[in-house]
Amino acid sequence: MNRNIFISLSLCVFACCGMLTALDSSQIGREVAIPVHLQDGEEYVLSTRELIEFGKKLFTARWTSQEGAGRPLTKGTDNPLSDPLAPLVFPRNFNRISGPDTNSCAGCHNLPDIGGGGDIVSNVFVLGQRFDFATFNQTDTLNTKGALDERGLPVSLQSIANSRKTIGMFGSGFIEMLARQITADLQAIAAATVPGTARALTSKGISFGQIVRRLDGTWDTSLVQGISAPSLVTSGQAPPSLIIRPFNQAGNVISLRQFTNNAFNQHHGIQPEERFGIGVDADGDSFVNELTRADVTAVTLFQATLPVPIQVIPKDVDVANAISNGRRVFLDIGCGRCHIPQLPLQRKGWIYTEPNPYNPAGNLQPGNAPVLAVDLTSDELPGPRLKPTGDVVWVPAFTDFKLHDITSGSDDPNREPLDMNQPAGSQAFFLGNGKFITRRLWGIANQHPFGHHGMYTTMREAVLAHHGEAEKPYTAFQNLSKYDQDCVIEFLKSLRIVPDKRPQHFAAEPST
Repeated sequence: MNRNIFISLSLCVFACCGMLTALDSSQIGREVAIPVHLQDGEEYVLSTRELIEFGKKLFTARWTSQEGAGRPLTKGTDNPLSDPLAPLVFPRNFNRISGPDTNSCAGCHNLPDIGGGGDIVSNVFVLGQRFDFATFNQTDTLNTKGALDERGLPVSLQSIANSRKTIGMFGSGFIEMLARQITADLQAIAAATVPGTARALTSKGISFGQIVRRLDGTWDTSLVQGISAPSLVTSGQAPPSLIIRPFNQAGNVISLRQFTNNAFNQHHGIQPEERFGIGVDADGDSFVNELTRADVTAVTLFQATLPVPIQVIPKDVDVANAISNGRRVFLDIGCGRCHIPQLPLQRKGWIYTEPNPYNPAGNLQPGNAPVLAVDLTSDELPGPRLKPTGDVVWVPAFTDFKLHDITSGSDDPNREPLDMNQPAGSQAFFLGNGKFITRRLWGIANQHPFGHHGMYTTMREAVLAHHGEAEKPYTAFQNLSKYDQDCVIEFLKSLRIVPDKRPQHFAAEPST
């Protein structure tokens, strides 16, 4: 059969199935966000545009208990409850710390448009999901068996979770592809390191320190810089994975797909079949296959193809000049050493593919399904779009993909009480965390509030909170004239996510 005819017939069947479902008398009175899900295999039949549109429906869906929302018998970590005799059903079906904590992805990711960041009210309490039911109510917290900490002691609010701001996903397809290329480069360097030698770990001009291979073939990662602890684990002569994890502020999530699978269970109580099993009711809510493999691919692709942030320069000459001067000063005082203005995506790396070759277990992996590919530079996708220059797409994300500690020490309120990259319950876990991936500044201006915790209402406050590894740029900023300081802020104000309806007095310019 002609492929085009097959696709057309398949789409007609898909549409008809949806229509029949809508007209079925058994649907009358149902309250569900997604009446008809994609079936596995349909992601390869639908057009890219149709797949993205369905992904957007999943991203904006307000899930209900009639389609599997909630997780009565599982934690947000995917594990069973510590106390199955106290299921998470009304009035314990929602709480702000251990989740489920929201009805919709877009309930948090919505500024300035769907897929963006969120107000501080949408902060997530990272690591709270390891408890059955942990709330701000001290009586609930102390009397709940599942809310004892890993040492068997009653938890305090400071030892439950880290409060984190919702981050925007615009341009994230390019970010994932950059992370994949950096990972491939670092792994190749490690693979070529012979016993008794050390090699510099560099990719795209970024230094990640050195990898050392001892004479006995084992590995020393103590000189590696800026890479998450889980990616540095070694065993015998097997090298560390050195995987870059760009979708978590503390460097904990590898791919958009992993991010999606994590979020649906933790925040909504919706279990993807690729993680929990086909036909398996893991959470005891009488629903199975709550999110199909095709569904996850669709919502992942929606995020991967979101438009890229741009630089918006007002037509006011004085402001435009201030932005130009601010960019120059930003680089002169050393901010660009970590917030690298642009990075090269090489060798057709802008062809985004599912699945990510570095996906961990519990997420779709190569060989488990056909590869799905999308050109992130295509004009058929919603704009703005980055375009190739020869064999390179320059991605102006203003980051180096590295973890840095820019706090002033253990008493700095910017430090988190827990370290999610250490084994839960270990001494290192309770020592806390001050290391965060260099914030991508593209789109920063309208991603209020600021800081990994969202506690700063202005970008200036966030700049002035830089210490530790950023002490020199911080001091240099402090020593600037008031005008130059203001120009740096004006430059940052120009890096925006722009919804489709662009104000007429703004002119879009490349942010590089």
